[in-house]
Amino acid sequence: EYKERKIRNSLIHIGGFEADQIPMEEMIGMQNPYQYRNKAQFPVGYDKNGNPTAGFYAARTHSIIPVDNCCLGVPQNQEVMERVLMWMKKYKIRPYDEKNWTGLIRHVLIRYGFQSKQLMVCLVIHGKSLPESEKLIQMLSEIKEMTSISISINMQHNNVIMGDTVKTLWGMEYIEDTIGDIKFRISPLSFYQVNPLQTEKLYEKVLEYGDLKGNENVWDLYCGIGTISLFLSKKAGKVYGVEVIPQAIKDAKKNAIINDVHNAEFFVGKAEEFLPEYNKKYGEKADIIVVDPPRKGCQKELLETIVHMKPDRLVYVSCDSSTLARDLRFLCDRGFELKRWVCVDMFG
Repeated sequence: EYKERKIRNSLIHIGGFEADQIPMEEMIGMQNPYQYRNKAQFPVGYDKNGNPTAGFYAARTHSIIPVDNCCLGVPQNQEVMERVLMWMKKYKIRPYDEKNWTGLIRHVLIRYGFQSKQLMVCLVIHGKSLPESEKLIQMLSEIKEMTSISISINMQHNNVIMGDTVKTLWGMEYIEDTIGDIKFRISPLSFYQVNPLQTEKLYEKVLEYGDLKGNENVWDLYCGIGTISLFLSKKAGKVYGVEVIPQAIKDAKKNAIINDVHNAEFFVGKAEEFLPEYNKKYGEKADIIVVDPPRKGCQKELLETIVHMKPDRLVYVSCDSSTLARDLRFLCDRGFELKRWVCVDMFG
């Protein structure tokens, strides 16, 4: 109720919509809002006794609160972290100190495929190599579901977690998982929704709202590794995906091949720059446009291009109600009409 009210208030007070203009359907909640996250990122540091510890940052600080077991994460997280910390203590592998830029281990990334039962561990390090890596591999590979062990090199002195360079130490470079009947390869740098159960419900809604008949040209903007694109490809004529991260597009192309999808094409670029240029060059009609932007919403240039392209339908997937309300106001002032609306609770 709180979340529903928050979203409705954003549309009314930021977007300027009247209450009767918001045709909100019943919120899609979670039956069991525990142990649903397929991804965890644990910062590493020292406890008060000088031993390596991991957990989560206290609010508005970088002070680590040790966490043995997170009720939102999968049980495998605890076993992985116990072994990583045991390895660090035994072989005197130091956590990274962000104040002095010393030490090695910054974060531990864990990903788990709910359907595939595959487990990935990636250590983010402030260095070029991992000492005693064979010992760590031996300890982690004993876990039954372990599929991929890697390091991500991050030498930057900032708050960004992952580095740009990933090196596989053991197993595959990725894990696989499925949403519906679509299989995805997920690498350490891939964006992938953290709640696979609700993600399937969300994507089914996108498909329903798109109301595809089988011959439409569909543009999926901010497409990531092609998750929504491949869902839409089942019922579309042609799908075009645009994403700024090259690795994500590389994954999207691989995912299309894995799923034997031949009517999806993917492009690297900023959606707000790529789509206007493509439309100006080819003038191709977009029957349906799907946008799934980051929290900052869509750039004005992109919204102007969407208005110019005059799609039959626009499906807007948002993770921030305030920027959504702002963008909907812009679009509805220029000919669009808010027809259907639903909130999918992704975080329990």
